[in-house]
Amino acid sequence: MLSNIGVPGLILILVLALIIFGPKKLPEIGRAFGQTLREFKKSTRELTSDVMDELDEDKKKVTK
Repeated sequence: MLSNIGVPGLILILVLALIIFGPKKLPEIGRAFGQTLREFKKSTRELTSDVMDELDEDKKKVTK
């Protein structure tokens, strides 16, 4: 989906965001977005590791 935007589209989006939110608010929004993305990745990693641990336990029970 994002591969269809291209450089001109990305520049247009950034300019519109700058106009709408202003130069003072834009870094705060970017920081909040970064923290949200970091938390999402962390949660995804934890969920994946939990599922993998359960699968390993099930394999051990089957082989016994």
